[in-house]
Amino acid sequence: QVQLVESGGGLVQPGGSLRVSCAASGFTFSSYYMSWVRQAPGKGLEWVTGIHAGGDSTYYADSVKGRFTISRDNAKNTLYLQMNSLKPEDTALYYCARTDSTWSLGYWGQGIQVTVSS
Repeated sequence: QVQLVESGGGLVQPGGSLRVSCAASGFTFSSYYMSWVRQAPGKGLEWVTGIHAGGDSTYYADSVKGRFTISRDNAKNTLYLQMNSLKPEDTALYYCARTDSTWSLGYWGQGIQVTVSS
């Protein structure tokens, strides 16, 4: 069955960096777009970034453009999110999601907490 398992979250100071990963299994990872979505405390879901199946095209929400980088290693079935210049407002539960070519989000991971605080 499809499984997406995030890792690498934690507490980081404002201005710091963090990389979260998402290990995929149960499907042909290299055939699917992938996305990162987050949910801040008391707020709704926010799509953060997405990447094409081959990794050649990436897309970002304005709120993270220039600070976050999505990437993937199809040989390792792993999706990454490098987060730099982190702000307190980046505090959220971060989910990776299998995404189809119409940008519909199908399967989701369980989420990983990222907290930006001094």
